Amino acid sequence: MGTFDGRQADYIEGARRNVPGLDGLHRMAGLLLAERVPQDGRVLVVGAGGGLELKALSEQQSGWKFDGVDPSSDMLTLAQKTIGNLSERIALHNGNISVAPAGPFDGAVCLLVFHHISPEDRKVTLDGIRQRLRPGSPFVLAHVSFPLSEPAYSTWIERHVKFGASSQMDADRRNAAKIGMRKAFIRSPEEEREYLQEAGFTSITQFYQAISFRGWVAYA
Repeated sequence: MGTFDGRQADYIEGARRNVPGLDGLHRMAGLLLAERVPQDGRVLVVGAGGGLELKALSEQQSGWKFDGVDPSSDMLTLAQKTIGNLSERIALHNGNISVAPAGPFDGAVCLLVFHHISPEDRKVTLDGIRQRLRPGSPFVLAHVSFPLSEPAYSTWIERHVKFGASSQMDADRRNAAKIGMRKAFIRSPEEEREYLQEAGFTSITQFYQAISFRGWVAYA
């Protein structure tokens, strides 16, 4: 296996190990989008690096076209490899939400991204997504979110690390993972709803929860 193929395999294995029901999350996202996105619709994928959700959604809906944005050129290279022959329906853009086409899009997703970006950038991203959506279009959002008050905060970090730990992970690596989680931009579920509301999204509903991950669907 070459270096590139090894990186792709590591990314996919790591994502599936850390995120409970990842394939199911992708399927749920597709179902929620399909309630309002037409068969020939256009979907925006924010944080598209790696390409797993692009591949899953494009396989679910053969008529949809996608624009995927991600600030990491390396991750977009992985995405290009992951989507393979589906690339004719997918355009990839290197950067944050500002490089995304103006749309209008019929739907959008942002999966497993927001706990990596600051609250300020989160607000800019949500505003940019909503501005690019047709009125009433669905937006599916999922990432790490749990209560921030102690002792719940430390308990959820412990659960998150234990679930994602491989059998080869020693104590030092687990401690490093816990430290990394404490540096992440985690917000409570209540704050997540407030961010969506402030950006102008309505009818916000939580549809997914698995260990430390939660997912919502909302409408522009």
